Amino acid sequence: MSADLIITSVLIANADSRRTGHVVVANGVISQVLDADQPVPHAARIIDGSGKILIPGGVDGHCHIAQVTGAWRTMDDYAVTTLAALAGGTTTVMDFGIPADAGETPLAAAEAKLAMIAEARCDVGLHASVVDWDESTAGQLAQLAERGIRSVKLYTTNRGSTMASMDTIVKVLREMARLDGLSYVHAEHDALVVDATERQAATGQIGIETLPGTRPELAEEASVREVLAVAEYTGAPVYFVHQSTPGAVDLVSDAKARGLQAYSETCPHYVALHDGVYNGPLPEFYACCPPMRDEKTMLALRAKLNDGSIDTIASDHSCYDLNQKRERSDDLRLMPHGLPGVETRLPVTFTHMVGENLEGLERFVDVFSTSGARLNALAGKGSIAEGFDADLVLIDPAAADLVDEVPLHMGTDFSPFTGHRLRGWPQVVISAGQVVRDEQGVHDPGPVGRFIEQQPFSQSLSWPTLGAARPVEAR
Repeated sequence: MSADLIITSVLIANADSRRTGHVVVANGVISQVLDADQPVPHAARIIDGSGKILIPGGVDGHCHIAQVTGAWRTMDDYAVTTLAALAGGTTTVMDFGIPADAGETPLAAAEAKLAMIAEARCDVGLHASVVDWDESTAGQLAQLAERGIRSVKLYTTNRGSTMASMDTIVKVLREMARLDGLSYVHAEHDALVVDATERQAATGQIGIETLPGTRPELAEEASVREVLAVAEYTGAPVYFVHQSTPGAVDLVSDAKARGLQAYSETCPHYVALHDGVYNGPLPEFYACCPPMRDEKTMLALRAKLNDGSIDTIASDHSCYDLNQKRERSDDLRLMPHGLPGVETRLPVTFTHMVGENLEGLERFVDVFSTSGARLNALAGKGSIAEGFDADLVLIDPAAADLVDEVPLHMGTDFSPFTGHRLRGWPQVVISAGQVVRDEQGVHDPGPVGRFIEQQPFSQSLSWPTLGAARPVEAR
């Protein structure tokens, strides 16, 4: 049988192994993984992978696309952000259906995002979100689970907009445990954040350069402790987004050791940047919550990423532009927080995890792709194996480029990594068997992305059988 595409003589890197061989693609899936000494079958296109690394397409479990928060809306849409994801070697993203105001239900917010996925260039999964619990919420979560949305986002801060009360968090975690789903949590102790912000504002020092003082490390760690207690009480799996301190990661690791299903995510900016950025000429480039921490904390967090304490690395992509960032940079309470990063996640992570001798390569694959697929129970994703989706990324480990010199596609006019020289930029990106990036540049495949349903969370524990032979719909 003739193949559509073969990548030959390449170092194939999975989360648990590496080998040199050939990867054969047919009908949008990986049909064969051959040893290097086996003959290369006939194919419509052959890509020579000599001297390069082939990894599974990235799975970014934390993206905000066309997000409305208060007075602000990100500058992107599904066409823009999913194409940028592909350009950066991410072939599956997970977005959020977050109620934009008090009148929008979790179900309505999710349905609004589901309608947008028709413009997606890569595959998309979706998390729901709950702000307020009422008598209809349990039924809505059950309906969402039936439609393949088996994870839910909860905020412990941002009162008056996305924050859920602890009463609501208890109810949601109990219901998600019953539905065999996963709860994502933005953990910052709201009372501590509000008090620190008010005290700082009283001094007149409330511009973006003062951000770290308004959201102390203790606020993050106190909230993680509280939510872990709720998870233990309800028996619910819980996933902490954008952890920025080693102390927060250690709390999750200790909970795992006690038998809880608890997981840590961090983001590239927390392992590559420290709070010195707020003292520079462009502090608005770095407005995010939590803020960057001091250099010692950043390096300790990076060590946690490399030693296996952190499960995944996600972008927390939020596509504001500099006009939005600068409109109220004088008052951090009023400006939009969040960074563009879906396209730079691969090179930033590769640079800080993989040495020139490729030490740490398997660990990198795990946090960049495999664990994101596993924890979100996404069938067919996160591994180079027969029967998995042909989502593949070819990397030249020797190549390094300045972020400033690489054309980016994220729909904004800045990157927090300006000035950084990074390794691991994707050379070739394949999504469902289609080459979407090569030496000729980025090729827009059109609106071919699919909505990917999440399997029950308990099935993630049987990885990698979750990924076997998932039918690929016609594109």
